[in-house]
Amino acid sequence: MRLHRNDGHAKVSIDPSARIHASAVVEDGAVIGEGAIVGPFCLVGADVTLGPKVELKSHVVVTGRTEIGAETVIFPGAVIGEIPQDLKFNGEATRLVVGKRNRIREGVTMNTGTEGGGGLTSVGDDCLFMTGAHVAHDAHVGDRVIVANQGAIAGHCVIEDDVIIGGLSGIHQFVRIGKGAIIGAVTMVTNDVIPYGLVQAPRGELHGLNLVGLKRKGVSRSDITALRAAFQMLAQGEGAFADRARKLGEENDSVYVREIVDFILGASDRHFLTPER
Repeated sequence: MRLHRNDGHAKVSIDPSARIHASAVVEDGAVIGEGAIVGPFCLVGADVTLGPKVELKSHVVVTGRTEIGAETVIFPGAVIGEIPQDLKFNGEATRLVVGKRNRIREGVTMNTGTEGGGGLTSVGDDCLFMTGAHVAHDAHVGDRVIVANQGAIAGHCVIEDDVIIGGLSGIHQFVRIGKGAIIGAVTMVTNDVIPYGLVQAPRGELHGLNLVGLKRKGVSRSDITALRAAFQMLAQGEGAFADRARKLGEENDSVYVREIVDFILGASDRHFLTPER
């Protein structure tokens, strides 16, 4: 028989097809979806929803007002949905929403949002978070993002689709990283990164375009040529960086170049990493 959540959190809702190990703790009020697996010594909090076929391997903590999307797998030692590492946080009812088919490896941490940051931390679909990666409060991570071992995304960051963040790298709070960009290992990123950018060096320098990623994605040679020309214009054109981007938008009809232009001209709380002139 399936039990249903009620307003008093008196009962846990577990789909009959779900498997819960005898040593796991599932608090009253939690919702466990069809075919989900909760392994040994896991803790699932009262305000947690696990979607269909979610798997918690063992020794996983999922707490807070947290939703985990279908077929996501969480490996031992991960702590998902704990309160923000923000001294201003005062127990507000904030959330973490994780999408479908993610792989969240050992020791990963993800925090709920803060009232001042919009109250929501979100992760898209088909991402890979390797051992020890961290997603802080109010960050928004897109689809197919890879964060390598010990990579850290600080509060209020926006990480767009198909971004790769190398091991031991840190993304400063409020930074935006554009679609398809790649951040090298052991890199500190303190300013926004344009879509398809390639960032390397300890203090994060924009060294070019993620050409390997573009080619793997099957982007046409004409679009890659347009992106290369756009990068050169951003590096060497006249006027301020934003002025160069506006001019670029007027002169180029490539969809990929337009993504860079729109990103540069969008709202931001940080400066940009700019090409060396």
